[in-house]
Amino acid sequence: MNKKHIIILLILTQLAFARKITIKMATLAPEGTDWHGMLVEMGQEWKKATKGRVQLRLYPGGVVGDERDMVRKMRIGQIHAAAISTEGLYEINPNFAAFYVPMLFRDLSDIQHVTDNLNQELITGTYDKGFELLYLVDVGWGYWFGKKPIFTPNDLKSHKIFTWAGDFAWAEVWKKAGYNPVPLAMTDLLSGLQTGLIDALSTIPLYALAQQSFGITNHMLNMKWGILMAGIVIDNRTCNRISEKDRKAMKGIVNKIRDKHIEKNRYAEENALNVMQKHGLQIHEPTPDQIKLWETEVKTMYPLLRGNAINEDIFDKVIQIMEEKP
Repeated sequence: MNKKHIIILLILTQLAFARKITIKMATLAPEGTDWHGMLVEMGQEWKKATKGRVQLRLYPGGVVGDERDMVRKMRIGQIHAAAISTEGLYEINPNFAAFYVPMLFRDLSDIQHVTDNLNQELITGTYDKGFELLYLVDVGWGYWFGKKPIFTPNDLKSHKIFTWAGDFAWAEVWKKAGYNPVPLAMTDLLSGLQTGLIDALSTIPLYALAQQSFGITNHMLNMKWGILMAGIVIDNRTCNRISEKDRKAMKGIVNKIRDKHIEKNRYAEENALNVMQKHGLQIHEPTPDQIKLWETEVKTMYPLLRGNAINEDIFDKVIQIMEEKP
């Protein structure tokens, strides 16, 4: 290749990076929620920082489908990015199942400890699957919400529990443990509650308020069942079309907004609970003996989880990480 051809190739490469790129991003977050507002702000900042070369088009409220649909549509190029919870992240990278172990995490320092120790499995593992993880943050603690009060595992066994459609492994775990799982798409959750198809679910207060599911499942057990993580992923093909300079600016904006969101989110759960209590939510406090029943129940589920809902290696590693935590 002569000098002239090299110059032409460089010019064409620069022109390719100069083209405007519209990133189509989907999320289950309804319009008007803090999570949606954060994404809108991020898109505005991306456009400003890249002088319009990168623009964000949001598809909120599950209009693209549930999170498994989003991942599938990213893989075939119908959308390019998604703001998703652990469920969607797991669909891309099964190592995110590390956050699925019930009652393993006691506080946010536990979450940070596990995240730090699984950095390679989460970030590199996601990239190897064709996606770049731009953002990972805890969204809130999951609690059990039911149409009737739930104090013990036996109480929960009398309910019809929401599980994510397509997550057959978890449905089998619940069945073998003596529960009644009902797989549904997240977009069908409210109609499932209204028709009585389901009458209990584990979710975070922010989602219970945003989805208005607490109007039916108006009994909450004040016991941390698990942590909900959320992240923003973008497919590698789209990333590679963006110049290194613009990618760096975009990541800086994501980190800034993430820190702002974390600070705001610390108070959001309490505010959501206060609002729901004013509109009929009853919060029940478990006794120490009842908490022990749950802890025993979860331990009996470990053999069902390991190697089924959660890969054996990642299950063993997260348990070891928590046992070795100072």
